Amino acid sequence: MSGAWLQLAVFLLVLFAAAWPLGRAIEAVMDGRFALGQRVEAPLFRLAGVDPAEDQPWTRYALGLLVFNGLGLLAVYALQRLQPMLPLNPQDWPAVAPDSALNTAVSFVTNTNWQGYGGETTMSRLTQMLGLAVQNFLSAATGIAVAVALARGFARRTASGIGNVWADLTRATLWVLLPLAFVAALFFVSQGVVQTFAADTTLSTVEGQQQTLALGPVASQEAIKLLGTNGGGYFNANSAHPFENPTPLANAVQVLAILLIPAALCFAFGRIVGDARQGWALLGAMTLLFVVAVVAVTRAEYAGNPLLPPLGVDTLPSALQAGGSMEGKEVRFGLDASALFAAVTTAASCGAVNTMHDSLTPLGGAVPLVLMQLGEVVFGGVGSGLYGMLVFALLAVFIAGLMIGRTPEYLGKKIEAHEMKLVSIAILVTPLLVLGGSALAASVDAGRAGILNPGAHGFSELLYALTSAANNNGSAFAGLSANTPFYNLLLAVAMWLGRFGVLVPVLALAGALAAKPRLAVTRGTLPTHGPLFVALLVGIVLLVGLLNYVPALALGPVAEHLALWAR
Repeated sequence: MSGAWLQLAVFLLVLFAAAWPLGRAIEAVMDGRFALGQRVEAPLFRLAGVDPAEDQPWTRYALGLLVFNGLGLLAVYALQRLQPMLPLNPQDWPAVAPDSALNTAVSFVTNTNWQGYGGETTMSRLTQMLGLAVQNFLSAATGIAVAVALARGFARRTASGIGNVWADLTRATLWVLLPLAFVAALFFVSQGVVQTFAADTTLSTVEGQQQTLALGPVASQEAIKLLGTNGGGYFNANSAHPFENPTPLANAVQVLAILLIPAALCFAFGRIVGDARQGWALLGAMTLLFVVAVVAVTRAEYAGNPLLPPLGVDTLPSALQAGGSMEGKEVRFGLDASALFAAVTTAASCGAVNTMHDSLTPLGGAVPLVLMQLGEVVFGGVGSGLYGMLVFALLAVFIAGLMIGRTPEYLGKKIEAHEMKLVSIAILVTPLLVLGGSALAASVDAGRAGILNPGAHGFSELLYALTSAANNNGSAFAGLSANTPFYNLLLAVAMWLGRFGVLVPVLALAGALAAKPRLAVTRGTLPTHGPLFVALLVGIVLLVGLLNYVPALALGPVAEHLALWAR
C-alpha cells in the first residue's frame, strides 16, 4: 500500500506545480490584461454588440447566464431529436427518445454529464461534437465566470456591478479552456486515444465471432470532459474504455487534468482579492479533505471482501482478492490508480470513471458519495468548487463571530443577515434535492423498479444517483436502471436546480458583497489565512455539509458494511 501514498504525494506535487502558474494566467485573462486576447476579442464583441467594459449588476449577470444556458439546452435537445436528418451519422442512429434527450441536454448544460445511454450506440458524431463537446466548454466557462464574479464581489468596494457576463464567458472559453483542451487532445492522441472520422471497424475475434469496434472523434471530447470537470464519455465505459484511456500515463494525466483548473482557481482567487494567502488557505482545506478521502477509499479497497475465500485457497475468487478487491477495476490500472481516480472524479464534479463504482466495497463506495454530498467543494468542479468553498468560508466566519460576540467579516466585508440568508439557500438546495428525490424514488413503484440489487446496496444505488445529479457530478453506481421516463425527468429536475439553485444565490451574494465597503483589518479581525481558519473551515464543511446525510448513509453503505463484515 506504500505505493499508493507515494502516488498521492507525487500527484499533489505535480498538481500544485502546474496549477500555480495557471492560476496567475487565469487571473490576468479574466481581468482583460491578455494583450493578444484583446485584439482577437474586439471584433467578436463588436459583432455581438457587447461592450466588455460594461459592468453589470448581479441580476443582469445572472439573467444572461440563465438565457445563455437555456439556449444551450434547446440546442442539445434539438440535435438529439433531429440527428437522423442531420449529417455525420454513419451508423444511422435514430432520434433519441424525448425523455432521454431532455435528461441529456440538462445534464450537459449543467456540467453534470449524467449519461443514461451508451454514447457509441445512441449519439451521432455530430451530436457528440456539436452538442455534447461544445457544452463541455460552455458549462465549464459558466462555472469559471461565476467563481470570478464572486471573487470580484470580495475585491470591490461599494461597486454596483460584478463584471460582464459575455466578456467572462468569452475569455474563459477562448483563453483558458480551448488552449488547454487542444494540448491535452494532442497528448491523448499520442497515447492511442481515438480521433477519427473513419467508419466503425468490424473484426473477427479469436473465437471466430464478429465484433464491431466503435470509432469517432474521441480525443477532442476526452480532453474537455476532464479539464472542464464534465465527465461525459464518448463511450459507455467512459475512462475504463481503452479507446478513451489506453495507458497508465494517459490515466495519470487524466486525473491531473480533472483537478488542474479547480486548484488553479484558488491561486487566481488570491490574486483577485489581493492576498495570495487566502487562496492558499482555501486550497489547504480542500487538500486536507481530499487526502483523507483518498486514504479512506484506498484502505477500504485493500481490505477487500471478507466473503471471498482466504488467501492461499486455489480458487479464482481468492486470486481476485489477492492484494485487495479488484472487482470492477481495470487490471492495467490496478487498485491504487483506480482508488485515486474514484476520489478525484467525485471530489471534483467530474464524474468520469475508470472503475465501476458499483463494485467498490461498501466503505469504498461511501467515499465518493460523501465527497459529492459535501457539495463537491473538495476542489470541486471548474468554478463551482471555489464558489462552493467560499460559501462555507462565509458560514465559518459567521459561526466564529457568534462565538466571540462580534460581527463576522471575511476579506474586509461584513457578513450580515442578508448574506447569511443567501449562504443558507446555497447550502440547503442540494440536500433538499438529494434527500427529497431519494425519498420519492424509494416510495413509488417507478423508482423502485430501477434498483438492481436488494437491500442496503440497492438503496445506495438510488442515493448515489440523486447525489450525483443534484451535485452535478454525473458518475453512477451503474446498478440503477435510470434510462426510464421517471428517472430521466426526476434527475433532470435535480440537475437543473442543483446547478442554478446554487448559482443564482452565489451571484446575488457577489452583488451584495461588491456593494459593501471594505473594512480595515483590526486586532479583533479573525485571520482567515492561517491553520486555525483552515481547521475551522474543514470542520464546518464536515459538520454542515455532511450532517444532513448521516441517516441516509446509515441506511446505505454503512448498513451494507456492517452486514458484510458481521457474517
